[in-house]
Amino acid sequence: MGAGWRCRLSTNPVPRADKILETARRVVRLEAAAVAALEGRLGQPFVQAVEAVLNASRVIVSGVGKSGIIGRKIAATLTSTGTPAIFLHAIDALHGDLGIVGKADVALLVSKSGESEELLGLLECLGRFGVTVIGLTGNLDSTLGRQAKIVLDCTVQEEACPYNLAPTTSTTAAAALGDALAVSLLVQRGFREEDFARLHPGGRLGRRLLRVRDVMVTEGIPTLPPTARMRECVVLLAEKRGTVAIVNDRALLLGVVTSGDLTRLMEREENFLAVSVADVMTRAPWTAQPDQLAAVAAGVMEQHRVMALPVLEDGGRVIGFVHLHDLMRAGAL
Repeated sequence: MGAGWRCRLSTNPVPRADKILETARRVVRLEAAAVAALEGRLGQPFVQAVEAVLNASRVIVSGVGKSGIIGRKIAATLTSTGTPAIFLHAIDALHGDLGIVGKADVALLVSKSGESEELLGLLECLGRFGVTVIGLTGNLDSTLGRQAKIVLDCTVQEEACPYNLAPTTSTTAAAALGDALAVSLLVQRGFREEDFARLHPGGRLGRRLLRVRDVMVTEGIPTLPPTARMRECVVLLAEKRGTVAIVNDRALLLGVVTSGDLTRLMEREENFLAVSVADVMTRAPWTAQPDQLAAVAAGVMEQHRVMALPVLEDGGRVIGFVHLHDLMRAGAL
């Protein structure tokens, strides 16, 4: 090594496990206390915030620094639970992006100090636009706290950082209050599991909540009357993925004929095409309901080794078919 290189040995002692755990527990304890304290401060301003958002077309969320990161999370949670929201960076807003703000929007500005210079510039512009501003701040006596139409108190006693500097407790409290707002809106809107699945089609939760009606085939349902012959059924079996529903004149299910039924019939009957479908069909087939979980229907198919289920509405009328391959593509398995 050159003369300029020196091996430096750390003089800091190896941290002890009890010291590490003591620090971690202190952080968790402080943040839990800060979140718990929010409950007692929830009141009429929170109700007003919920009502304002319910009457708005969209929520514009903004913040700077760590508050901006929390703001992005709040916007994402709102959007995924039925409240349209978008994050607008305060600096970008002052350089042209204000064009996305409409008069019917509500703004949610997140700031611990309530005095972030960039955010106050945005606050002034929103005031000129006549946009309702909800301030989520830890300083009620700040500019944001005084000028926002609705103020949500997110005060914390101290940060979990030992120097009371790094945003830790305050960001946790802000995120919790944002969650409280999103969930309250979710409940007020009557947002259901099905709605959540519709907004999360690519996620595991969306697949878990997928319903039969979301994947069933309703066009060109293969049906025949019980008087039909297998000659007619063979064509439908080939064209319609191997399962035909046998129905009466009111479309009520009487049974099903499958490709497997045809194969077994061919093995024992020379003139199989002239056989009545009523003599071949399974009279008590497995079926599905449109509001049934797709995963449940898939489980029935796997357990009983069938490739498709007729979907029945109340009263037993056939309204579609759900196929195993479609369920697999949708991720229900």
